[in-house]
Amino acid sequence: MTVFNETLGALSDAQGRQALAGLRRGLEREALRITSCCNLAMDTHPEALGSALTHSRITTDYSEALLEFITPVNGDIDALLTGLTETHAYTLRHLDGQKLWPVSMPCFVGDEKDIPIARYGNSNTGKMKTLYRKGLTYRYGPLMQIISGVHFNFSVSDELWPRLHAIKGSELSLSDFISESYFGLIRNYRRLVWVLPYLFGASPALCSSFLKGQKTSVQFEKTERGTLYLPYATSLRMSDLGYTNKEQASLNISYNSLAEYLDGIRAAICLPSAHFAEIGVKVDGEYRQLNANVLQIENEFYAPIRAKRVTRKGEKPSEALARAGVEYIEVRALDVNPFSPVGVEASQLRFLDLFLLYCLLDDSPKEDASGEAEIAANLKAVIHEGRKPGLMLSRHGEAVDIKDWLEQLFGELGKIASLLDGENGVYAEALGHWHKAVLDPSLTLSGRVHKAVIEEGHDHGEFVMSLAAKYQDYFLTYPLSEKTEADYLAEAASSLAAQREIEAADTQSFDDFLRDYFKDVPCAL
Repeated sequence: MTVFNETLGALSDAQGRQALAGLRRGLEREALRITSCCNLAMDTHPEALGSALTHSRITTDYSEALLEFITPVNGDIDALLTGLTETHAYTLRHLDGQKLWPVSMPCFVGDEKDIPIARYGNSNTGKMKTLYRKGLTYRYGPLMQIISGVHFNFSVSDELWPRLHAIKGSELSLSDFISESYFGLIRNYRRLVWVLPYLFGASPALCSSFLKGQKTSVQFEKTERGTLYLPYATSLRMSDLGYTNKEQASLNISYNSLAEYLDGIRAAICLPSAHFAEIGVKVDGEYRQLNANVLQIENEFYAPIRAKRVTRKGEKPSEALARAGVEYIEVRALDVNPFSPVGVEASQLRFLDLFLLYCLLDDSPKEDASGEAEIAANLKAVIHEGRKPGLMLSRHGEAVDIKDWLEQLFGELGKIASLLDGENGVYAEALGHWHKAVLDPSLTLSGRVHKAVIEEGHDHGEFVMSLAAKYQDYFLTYPLSEKTEADYLAEAASSLAAQREIEAADTQSFDDFLRDYFKDVPCAL
């Protein structure tokens, strides 16, 4: 009997099933604002949406035009998605006719130099957030930074940990055991991350305007309407063309333990980059980036999953992890789902519940260099040709058909679904829905996009704009209650007031503020 089956069997009583079901989730959905005539919005963040610095649900990412919607943590998937829908509906009512771009890869951008970097006011904190984004512009260019995605935050119940601690017979403290277990989840997730672009990748094609004449090693095919695509691609967003960082390729940050991970992050923050040094940090009295290291700050480390803990005021992410261990994980490998008004659907979240629980409960050996190479090769293969008939991946050095591997995985996930499901069978239903995409790759999200754009001959931009218009109508007619509308208006006002208070309380110069921020990282300045 495998470790996974033994662990699941030990949790099969009523109390264990209840502990397994007590999952906590949060979502972050990014979406570009576009004008009615389909160009990228160039105006500032609408005041009716509140302060991007302090609002709890509506903020911006890289650009003033790149909205980010954040949900509170919720134990109920339907309630989680209802809240996200309400945030979208309120926002669309205050965009003066603008729409939201419903896919990951941008299109009608114009001159990339005109893309407005997000601004967060005149406080030192706000200016640092803007400067960090300015540094990203110098380092990687603005186009990469306006690619959108969906992040899924996940944690298990407090009741599950003592059960697992006893089942495993661990001699670690409960806190250390939790961190070790989450890192076990992360290692297994990385070995299986290719599953997510296979099922949920939704960027097999893109507008040719996105490339802006840049050279790429990707051997694109091109439709008569000018759309670029790869015949079996799943997620060009996750390819070298998309949201990646070649400077970080040599970091080799370890996920074998929390201590090794933190050591790797700290080393990366202190690792100088000759390439970034050429940009300059402060030139003619004006900052261009926070520093010239491989990472300006920890958030610049791009990874398809992150270990997280809610930070205290003024605390860096690694400091929070070092203080109290891992609290939850953040899945970052999800394309925006173009067939959902909010960019993600309930069946995806239920699949992720099963997938992440499997990664947690299965044995998770530590990884070596050959394992890391296998992880990278499998992910690249699925990104570029995941729907290709007979595609072979590598598992422990042996070739395996992607379909056979998926069938085995779905069998294991079904065991978890049977424990989580009550009378309604929602997990089995979600698993059955996505199993159809295993049997028929055209039913994956990328397969559906490929059919709509390539097989049916639609221009990619026109296809996406039709969805944007459809979702605009949906949100503008969504039954948002007067109380919900009033609550959003109140938070917008209070967030603007909170930003003014932060700005009024600042007494330091920006130079001194940065020195204090990096005082524990002397190599960063």
